[in-house]
Amino acid sequence: MLERPDGATIAYHRLAGKSPGVVFLGGFMSDMEGTKALALEAHCREAGRAFLRFDHFAHGQSSGDIAEATVGRWRQDAVAVLDELCDGPQVLVGSSMGGWVALLAALDRPQRLAGLVGIAAAPDATKVLMWDEFDADIRATLERDGVYYAPSDYDDGPYTIAMKLIEEGRQHLILDGPIEINCPVRILQGMQDPDVPWRHALRITEALTSDDVVLTLVKNGDHRLSEPDDIARLCASVEDLCRETP
Repeated sequence: MLERPDGATIAYHRLAGKSPGVVFLGGFMSDMEGTKALALEAHCREAGRAFLRFDHFAHGQSSGDIAEATVGRWRQDAVAVLDELCDGPQVLVGSSMGGWVALLAALDRPQRLAGLVGIAAAPDATKVLMWDEFDADIRATLERDGVYYAPSDYDDGPYTIAMKLIEEGRQHLILDGPIEINCPVRILQGMQDPDVPWRHALRITEALTSDDVVLTLVKNGDHRLSEPDDIARLCASVEDLCRETP
């Protein structure tokens, strides 16, 4: 556990190994025990590479109430993980909402970045993928109750979406201007993703200032990109970035 100044705790698993290290950032309402996190850990263990996976605030084994979670909180925690638990350059791997957090952490610690991999990365999700897509009834529920319980295709219960998350997320929007990240970036995106449209990945690609950005569209890929071919593609992308690091 990594203790934060306010007493909250971030749960993590860490492997020692060679540099550059790899840090996995999971998605909204996901945790560090997911298929991609564990597969990437196994890959790094075999390669003798340093690796870290962790649970965001109010996710998995970390402390916190999901109704109090914000993008800014996740951003601060990701930077704390980089500063306090990782040595040397790192390749950040962010899945869905974790892709947004990874981009924000990269903006805050550009000197620590060896590369970045986004898997159905979802920057600006609280606006363009949530609020802008919600109908009038859902918006009214959020404004009245402060929370909306969204049906989920991935869990037995609904997702808790708080108005606090929507409002605070507006402070961290990055797609409308250049994203000043100049390390190598690889973006993996399924074209059958019902949650993050593949054209969202094009917006990220266009906004990044790096000249070394490769977008891979998987024609039959879903949101999770957790099939064996997807996992192999992910591990190969991460390893390519690691090998490029001097």
